[in-house]
Amino acid sequence: MNEPSELISAFIGKNMFVTPGFAEKVCRENETGTILSALASVQRCATPVLLNEELFKSMFSAALSAGKASACIPCVSIVESYSELPQKREVAHFVRHYRARYESIKNVLMNRPDLQGSVSIKRALERKTMDRLSLIGMVLDKYETKNGNFSLLLEDTTGTIRAVIKSDKKNAFTTAKEITMDEVIGVTGSCNGNVIFVNDLILPDLPIMEFKKCPEDVSVAFISDMHVGSKMFLKDEFAKFITWINGDIGSEEQKSEILKIKYLFIIGDLVDGIGIYPEQDNELEIKDIIQQYDECAKYLTQIRKDITLIICGGNHDALRLSEPQPVLDKRYAQSIYSLPNAIFVSNPATVNIHAGKGFPGFNVLMYHGYSFDYYIANVESIRLNGGYDRSDLVMKHLLQKRHLSPTHSSTLYIPDEKRDPLVISKAPDFFITGHIHKTSVCNYKSTTMISGSCWQSKTAFQEKVGHNPEPARVPIVNLKTRDIRIVKFAA
Repeated sequence: MNEPSELISAFIGKNMFVTPGFAEKVCRENETGTILSALASVQRCATPVLLNEELFKSMFSAALSAGKASACIPCVSIVESYSELPQKREVAHFVRHYRARYESIKNVLMNRPDLQGSVSIKRALERKTMDRLSLIGMVLDKYETKNGNFSLLLEDTTGTIRAVIKSDKKNAFTTAKEITMDEVIGVTGSCNGNVIFVNDLILPDLPIMEFKKCPEDVSVAFISDMHVGSKMFLKDEFAKFITWINGDIGSEEQKSEILKIKYLFIIGDLVDGIGIYPEQDNELEIKDIIQQYDECAKYLTQIRKDITLIICGGNHDALRLSEPQPVLDKRYAQSIYSLPNAIFVSNPATVNIHAGKGFPGFNVLMYHGYSFDYYIANVESIRLNGGYDRSDLVMKHLLQKRHLSPTHSSTLYIPDEKRDPLVISKAPDFFITGHIHKTSVCNYKSTTMISGSCWQSKTAFQEKVGHNPEPARVPIVNLKTRDIRIVKFAA
């Protein structure tokens, strides 16, 4: 068989494309069998990749020098990205939306041993004696009694019941302090009339899972909140980041580590937007939204093409505020869509990266974080233990609730009647956010939580509300070891 044709066919099978001239050049300069062996162990690319000489060398240099199949091709598959078309919403949509949420989280809670025999609220109210029982409900009301106890009004599809958590039930009482409206929780206790006296409160929370590690020595980087178009956009620092991630600075050892980065997540707020907060126009260098995206594209196109960019929107992007936000709007961000190595998803979204033969890959939950403001203000343990400096506490709180914005007023949202897209239906390997403008890295159970930094110095609005950003910091995760380091690009 003609070697160039064989190579072209093999590349096409992996959704990679080369010109016949380039294929002939590769066959002349390299051992074709080695390249075919390397390709055989590579997962098919989620989006078409045009393979040029620079990209080919970046992907296959290790395999060619070692004479074995060790090429690393980025692999991204979209697990969940919201794409429903806009429609008129009525009260009935909200009712069905909350029912869908209740059923989704109820199914999670039913896996807990203490709740597998749960009864409906209607059945609980029919009990004539102080029987021990368990049930699952959505929090309709909460207050602290004059005796220092907590009282919750719980609701399911059959009725409502009052749940009392006494202060001497230490664990349940501590959990009750963190409860906010509209969460779905489980309770165990004794029912007396129309009241259940709670022994334990059970959150959906994350299960214990394997702390996955990838067999290949590959890294992933995370950034957010670029805010291109703002006068406070840190051009020099972002240019330094681009030079760094392209491997153009540093020792040979450092460059070798940098070139292991094959994925770059961008978690919203690519541009500063227009009319986002009062008197924003006084702080804009670019006052046209299309030109803001054009300028952003000029930066992102400089990043080496063997890195896959995974991009979602944020509250400053040219999108509706209601969540889930769709993918970036092509009417305004056409220049971003011209990037050949970019994948676009909704906010929130879940993507899987680096799956391969015998390895399931990593599920990455992306959420910009617009609901964070509410929980920082309204959850005492977050507010009193760092607030905006501790985005990890907010992320842990939401993972425990298995919802990105459980309280009705914590964010604007679309009342999808089929499902609640903000439910965390599956435990992620990574939970990645932005919005707070401060980097935070922490593990909770088997999930690595990462909050992105920003590329904007402090604005007058941030100063007014007491935000203290820490810009130009990039978390890097080695997927083989799960080691994390934060690279700083600001002086």
